[in-house]
Amino acid sequence: MTDTTATAPQGGGSGASASAQSTVFAVILAVSFCHCINDIMQSLLSAIYPLLKDNYGLDFWQIGLLTFTFQVTASLLQPVVGMVTDKRPMPYSLSWGMGSSLVGLLVLAYAGHYWLLLLGASMIGIGSAVFHPESSRIARLASGGRHGLAQSLFQVGGNFGQSMGPLLAAFIVVPLGQTSIAWFAVGSLIGIVVLWKVGNWYSRYRATMASRKASPFVSPFGRSRVMWALIVLTLLVFSKNAYVASISSFYTFYAIEKFGVSVQASQVMLFVFLGASALGILLGGPFGDRYGQKAMIWFSIVGVLPFTLALPYANFEWTIVLTTLIGLILSSAFSNIVVLAQELVPGRVGMIAGIFFGFAFGMGGIAAAILGVVADARGIDYVYQVCSFLPLVGLLTVFLPNMKEARKAA
Repeated sequence: MTDTTATAPQGGGSGASASAQSTVFAVILAVSFCHCINDIMQSLLSAIYPLLKDNYGLDFWQIGLLTFTFQVTASLLQPVVGMVTDKRPMPYSLSWGMGSSLVGLLVLAYAGHYWLLLLGASMIGIGSAVFHPESSRIARLASGGRHGLAQSLFQVGGNFGQSMGPLLAAFIVVPLGQTSIAWFAVGSLIGIVVLWKVGNWYSRYRATMASRKASPFVSPFGRSRVMWALIVLTLLVFSKNAYVASISSFYTFYAIEKFGVSVQASQVMLFVFLGASALGILLGGPFGDRYGQKAMIWFSIVGVLPFTLALPYANFEWTIVLTTLIGLILSSAFSNIVVLAQELVPGRVGMIAGIFFGFAFGMGGIAAAILGVVADARGIDYVYQVCSFLPLVGLLTVFLPNMKEARKAA
């Protein structure tokens, strides 16, 4: 991350004139690594739900409220952070966000009451709200025009972190107890240092680009078409994250109740799903750069429907196979959704990232809270029967513009 690396094109432009060599992989991989740390902290919360349920005698609605508190905190703040940093970039805000997550971890480790669990969840939510918009912008700035690749590399760090959370909970937190969560604060400290160095690169980048005039890609679509496309993308994010919330919050309970597996075995099953999701998001961005974001969204959200419909009726072995395929296919959409939205509204990279990451958190949180109530009333099996139809919302993809063709026409 030397001074000479601050040569990427402006984030608001399409980067069509940028060479592949201008992609600053050191910066992208740094924010991806910290995204991994950030999401390990996030996923630890949901991964220790069985432990918290036993320790505090929680009902499913209280489990859902924990997810709701974390995700809605992040949801409400992320668009605000994105809008503020679009106008006034804050290179070192990422380190402060990671610090908030560190405090949240320590609160979760030593919480004596349920309301302290809610406080710890909200602190991790604040850290995520600060981290996602600005780090997504930095990944785009360092992309050299390969926006899908950069977003996928950035997001796969988060997905890998999410997949690691259940394993770490299964083999460290469950055997050693709730206070062992505090050990993961070491990872947060490493993240703070790395993000400070990323902030140094970002400061140099801004100084280098200050004297240059940007040549942003202007959307060829009118305001009403852009707004309609953003609404469709928002609904697609809702369907995706509501389904993912049903897995991340209740899959361990589903496996334990339906198949009689141990808590550790259920955590491994959740790891398989999240690991497949990480692979899917890594592949989704480059394919989107090559074939177009709309094509990948079609494949991802509609292509997963047969597997979600079959899941509630599958046996143990097929449940593992189906959830692996669901994670792989469904996750390939999100980086393409973010890239498409950022190109529809050029110059508002942070705001768009904040809205879509924030909305994803918020919808996941609301869905988790509602599904927790449904699970208490009708059972976990019923939750997955209802959620199996959510990918049908993906049919709205037909209304999205083809940005690849629009760029050629422009």
